[in-house]
Amino acid sequence: MAFVCAKAELLAAVMLASAAQLCMGARRRMELYRPDPANMLSYHNGAVLHGDISVSVLWYGDFKPAQKAVILDFLLSLTAEPQAASPSVAQWWSTIDQQYLSPASAKSNGASEKTRVLLADQLSDGECSMGKSLTLEQITALAATASPKKGGVAVVFTAQDVTVEGFGMGRCSLHGSDASSGTTHIWVGNPETQCPGACAWPFHQPAYGPQDAPLVAPNGDVGADAMVMNFASMLAGAATNPFGDGYYQGSSDAPLEAATACPGVFGKGAYPGYAGDLRVDQATGASYNCNGAHGRKYLLPALYDPSKSACGTLV
Repeated sequence: MAFVCAKAELLAAVMLASAAQLCMGARRRMELYRPDPANMLSYHNGAVLHGDISVSVLWYGDFKPAQKAVILDFLLSLTAEPQAASPSVAQWWSTIDQQYLSPASAKSNGASEKTRVLLADQLSDGECSMGKSLTLEQITALAATASPKKGGVAVVFTAQDVTVEGFGMGRCSLHGSDASSGTTHIWVGNPETQCPGACAWPFHQPAYGPQDAPLVAPNGDVGADAMVMNFASMLAGAATNPFGDGYYQGSSDAPLEAATACPGVFGKGAYPGYAGDLRVDQATGASYNCNGAHGRKYLLPALYDPSKSACGTLV
């Protein structure tokens, strides 16, 4: 089992589908394909996820309904139809799809096949069957209980009173995989009370550096909004580098991926300690860069654009 971890210093920070979504059109199973190495920068000849990515979610610990709604609405926003106002979460995901996931053949002939993230199941372990202090091995075991039967992505969300090995000390979230079964998993913890300075910036003052006033979280919940940021980063990594030999920069032991290659960048003009020029909700004062389903607003990480060798932002 190989883990790909997002270092806290690099983070400023699947899909809930309705029954109607699950029935829309002919469903495609998630596929693995090997892109043309000449088409993308920092491609290491491995597979990426493509097609319909089946996702199972495990809520570990006590989550408020409002917290779940923030995260699930983000998942719905990834490929929701109709799409939210621009700039949208769907546009953010489309950037990943177009630059990393769509087969070269589809790009060349103008095909519109898209990679979609669809919820397969939701499970809850509110009693914390493995306790409230977890090792990475236990995270892997929990992911296995939630993993879709025919490949896909299992996502484990841990509540704010659940500690995880390394959480806040170089790790805010992670993704890993099992190449034999073709499954990928993601873990994201709620950092609001454990390590907000490391894993909830810019919605909390940073653990180090300039202590500027934090931004207002777009959905009024620092923990849930930070989880969305970190989850978005890991989802981008899991899709573009699921087995450690896809798209990344640097060492395979500590790779920089589609989102983690742009640490702390959320808008144009970003620099260390400054998230960039963002939109501000006039009613709440919250900062955001993407619109989502049900009127939601989110702050999502910038994505590395291989064609420009630079980080691209929606605002």
